[in-house]
Formats: sequence, C-alpha cells, structure tokens
Amino acid sequence: MKRWAYGLLALGWIPTLLVVGGMRWLGPETVGAQERTPIKVTRIYTGDDGKTHAEELEVPLSPGNRPTTELSEAVPVTSVQFRRNSPAYYIDWHTAPRRQYVITLAGESEVEIGDGTRIRLHPGHILLAEDTTGQGHISRAIGSEDRISLFLPLVEQ
Repeated sequence: MKRWAYGLLALGWIPTLLVVGGMRWLGPETVGAQERTPIKVTRIYTGDDGKTHAEELEVPLSPGNRPTTELSEAVPVTSVQFRRNSPAYYIDWHTAPRRQYVITLAGESEVEIGDGTRIRLHPGHILLAEDTTGQGHISRAIGSEDRISLFLPLVEQ
C-alpha cells in the first residue's frame, strides 16, 4: 500500500513539472529572435504650399552599453514644460511657437492639419511640431479626461 501511495505521489508531480517547465523538452527546439518595437515620431511641418503636412519617422537606434539597451543620438533641447489640458481644450488654426517635441503622457487629443487629416495624440505618442509658419493646425481634446504632456523645445541649429 505504501509503495502504491508513493507511486501516485510521484505521478502527480509529472503534470506539475510539465507546466512549470513549460513543456520545453516536448516542443521543437527552435528559438526565434524577438523583433524590437521601433520608436516612431509624427512630424508636422509646413510644405511648399504653406499648409501643414505630416509624416511618420522612425528614430534610428544604436546599441547601448548593455545588451538590453538601444539609444538614439542626443537631441539638444532648451527646457522641459509640463502641460495639462482640460477636456474643453480647443485652439483653432495656429502654428507651433517653435520647433518642439510634444510627448503625451496621459489623456488624448488630436491635431488636424491642412488636408483634413487628424492625428491622434495618445499616451506614448511623440509629436515633432515644426509647422512654425503657414496655415498651421487645429488642436483639440478628445474624451473626458485631462491630457498631460511634455513640451521639449529644440535648440535652434
């Protein structure tokens, strides 16, 4: 009887080991490299027609000092400004006051450009505003929450 109980106890551990071990020894032995998430920036700029246009850029990254880190080139900025906009936020056609990065931390808004395109600014979105002349863009809040963002004016080159 004792031997039978020990046998059942040992058999009970087999499914547990399969779950904890991830059944690796039963599956294929292929290992795939995980593709890294690119860092993207939406750039708005004034075109030759005087209207604001948009393009999406991918930030080039180089290996950092650790195998788990990649870095961009340093971007010189003059300051950082924290901003909170209420859900009533709306600014009709205007240009950016200077070249600057706008990074949304919480909440949502959108920018509308000359051709009617609306660019949604959500948490984690990076906007590079360079439409300092011309028609500009419309800025408006979306949703019922405050939008919190960072403004990083660029050093003029």
